[in-house]
Amino acid sequence: MKTDLGGLMLVRRIRLSHFRGVAAGTVRLDGNALLVGTNSVGKSTICEALDLVLGPERMFRRPVIDEYDFYGAQYQPQEGSSPEVRIDVVLTDLTAEAERRFRSHLRRWSAEQDDFAEPDAPTLEEDGDRTEWCLPVVFLGRFNPQEDDFEGATFFAHPELVPDDLTEESTDLGGGLKPFTREDKRLCRFLYLRPNRTGSRALSFQRGSLLDTIVRLESESAGHLWETALRDLADVVIAGDETGFFKVRTELRGRVEKFLSLTDDPGAVDIRVSELTREHLREVLRLFLATQPGAHGVPFNRLSTGSLNLLVFALLTYIAELQGDQSVIFAMEEPEIALPPHAQRRLVDFVVSKMGQVIITSHSPYVIEKFDPGRVVVLARDHTGTLTSTPVVLPEGFKLKKYREHHRQFAEAVLARAVLVVEGATEVALFQAAADVLDADPAVDYLHPDLAGVSLFDAGGDHAVPLFAPVFAAMGKPVFGIHDQPTKPLDLALKPKSDQFTAYKEIPYRGIETLLVAETPIVVQRRFAAAVVNRSDYPGGAPLLPEATENEVRAHVRHLLQAKKGSYDGYAVLLINECRNAAELPPSVSDFLQRIDAHLRAASTSEAEPTVGPES
Repeated sequence: MKTDLGGLMLVRRIRLSHFRGVAAGTVRLDGNALLVGTNSVGKSTICEALDLVLGPERMFRRPVIDEYDFYGAQYQPQEGSSPEVRIDVVLTDLTAEAERRFRSHLRRWSAEQDDFAEPDAPTLEEDGDRTEWCLPVVFLGRFNPQEDDFEGATFFAHPELVPDDLTEESTDLGGGLKPFTREDKRLCRFLYLRPNRTGSRALSFQRGSLLDTIVRLESESAGHLWETALRDLADVVIAGDETGFFKVRTELRGRVEKFLSLTDDPGAVDIRVSELTREHLREVLRLFLATQPGAHGVPFNRLSTGSLNLLVFALLTYIAELQGDQSVIFAMEEPEIALPPHAQRRLVDFVVSKMGQVIITSHSPYVIEKFDPGRVVVLARDHTGTLTSTPVVLPEGFKLKKYREHHRQFAEAVLARAVLVVEGATEVALFQAAADVLDADPAVDYLHPDLAGVSLFDAGGDHAVPLFAPVFAAMGKPVFGIHDQPTKPLDLALKPKSDQFTAYKEIPYRGIETLLVAETPIVVQRRFAAAVVNRSDYPGGAPLLPEATENEVRAHVRHLLQAKKGSYDGYAVLLINECRNAAELPPSVSDFLQRIDAHLRAASTSEAEPTVGPES
């Protein structure tokens, strides 16, 4: 049921063309969304694009766009055509007020097709929830050689002007489309926060800032706050009769009158606290805070980064109340900056509960874990500048409960370039330690998983490893799996899942301890046995004798490994740490790590052509 109250609308689709690092791309959203991907993939570009289309104050910037907002910085006209930035946004879930105001610019949207419906498609009332009205809007930007400047504006994308033989085609920006004005944008209630770049500006009183938004919203009910402030400042006396400035003012008047004809008003020469214009007041007005310990108020920009972000959080609660709960389209970049994990979670919980639609970019697992997989959108961009978006869809039979049981690991894996699935915490620590050895060996050309962007994932058992192959493969990530030989054969139903691994290996040993004893050189095992004997957690028993045979060494080491199982405090990692180079590592472990490295390097080589255009 539609309501006249509030202003809830949802961004459903964003299409970009020739904008920043994106030659072309489409991002589809379904309510709240967490945008994730590698650095410079286009997350900030999506938020900036939405700000150009929906931000009421964005057009005040001069220039609206510049050279580096064009893909590959290609903005000069060539062969009679001008490169044009184009950003199309489709808004759905329109309120009754929006349908009335924009009725001549609406189109039918098909949820089933996730695209525009045919003009004669049935309405909501006629055919359930097949179609609804949507509002398509578009930002267009280009370089104007005649003015030697950039121009950009937002328009209603429908209806388009269709010139005929008797109609001269318009050369104006928009080609006859009707402008989507600042007042129109305000009905969308879009709010964009960039704490990592404009934290100071967001808390100033400049146009489009959080405080400016609050002042504007309060002015709608409390009157003209800026005019009241200017009148109050005009009444402030700096150079009064009892002040030290009185003589300065008097002397100035006497000397000025020798050259300029002044009025008889006693205030013909005066000293004031401001130029008494709205714009100057925006520049000089500051919010002061006194935080504990201490009681002296300081300008907000003198606070720590973490305090600033918490202040942003407080202002968001204010705006949410003024706008009305569930009425704001809210985009926010990296809320985790300078905030501890508990504050990150609290911030996300708040915006999700109070805003109508939340679009967040993040690299924090504490933020990511607050979103169910269906709300996570993975962005990717190839060397041609084509941007794609993929929602995280759990494969059939993979329960949401299992996702939530591993939510912290999933959060890290979502951010990774590739995933290595192993069977337990011991294996995670062991493979990490083996990668350290490979990375430190100058004779081996190897890129550490931390640098290659590989996340190690604990599946919780050998039979569970294949379950995660289709999960990460569906995200478009290379996914690798390795586990030891299970005590009973894997279920046949797991075979199709394991086939989705980029590379998969079943080690021919039953247990990691068996592998280590069988494949680690005896010299390493002897060093290990001698090193752990003096540890406080040594499990007891007679130390290994120097004259012990190879079989006795292996039996002794097996006893130690089985007695001290575990992840980072287990002895398996200590054994790997005794390896001085790649040649001393167990081949099953070393070879698989290098196989992963080779695959990722080959993939990087195939995409070696750099993506042109900046990402900001």
